[in-house]
Amino acid sequence: MSLLQNIQTKYKYASIVERFIYINVAVFLFVFVFNTLSFLFESNTNLLVDWFSLPATFSDFLTKPWTLITYGFLHASFIHILLNLIALYYIGNLFVQYFTPKQFVTFYVLGTIFGGLIFLLSYNFFPVFSKTASFSVLLGASAGISAIFIGIATYMPNYQLKIRFIGFVKLWHLAAIWVGLDIIQIPAGNAGGHFAHIGGALFGFFYVSTASNTSIDLLGSFLSFFKTKRKPLKTVYKSKIKTTKTVHKSEHQQEIDAILDKISKSGYDTLTKEEKSFLFQQGKK
Repeated sequence: MSLLQNIQTKYKYASIVERFIYINVAVFLFVFVFNTLSFLFESNTNLLVDWFSLPATFSDFLTKPWTLITYGFLHASFIHILLNLIALYYIGNLFVQYFTPKQFVTFYVLGTIFGGLIFLLSYNFFPVFSKTASFSVLLGASAGISAIFIGIATYMPNYQLKIRFIGFVKLWHLAAIWVGLDIIQIPAGNAGGHFAHIGGALFGFFYVSTASNTSIDLLGSFLSFFKTKRKPLKTVYKSKIKTTKTVHKSEHQQEIDAILDKISKSGYDTLTKEEKSFLFQQGKK
């Protein structure tokens, strides 16, 4: 099997997170090779970066509207892409445990777009950027990654990750540190990048907050409708003994479901001794 066929096979069977990593690496290598050719032919600019990175001024952006998405797949250096893809790998794999691959793409792309818009607005609103806006550009996957991270942290804030030398840390604590670092580092440099990160984070937070509330309301109404309709059927066709047995089983299952839901949101180690013992006894049946 040739190298190209091997790459195609790996991409075909890769997860959605791995596919986005492959895409970012492929774009980086392509831009790197193009940059080498530009150097050899004594060109002072990399046309690919100029053509696909997001400019800071609205006038330049209107001539290249596609850059609102394409900048999210460009990286300035090896360290830049390495740090972003490490974060994407760990955060993305946690995300897809609770969301679908399609939702992963949605968060990455829309987080990138929202982060780009915040970048544009900040560079055209705050006076401090007036002298640098004409030659500033934005590139990197960080805004999309921020949307994914803050999205999953909003969905299950009390989920705990075990960090070496520190111990268990709740996801919302890590998210707060993530956003806080971007805010305090704005004056230190790469202000546009930090604004883009914050924009992606805002998208992830508001998207999950709005969607989850709507889903809960709709689901509650849907279930209550069917529960109301089904009660008379149980009374008519079930004997008292069977009805009691059915109710007892339902309450028993609800307790199991509550414990499993707690594990999915906060981790197994957050269970009490009684809950662990109860779950163990049910596993033996």
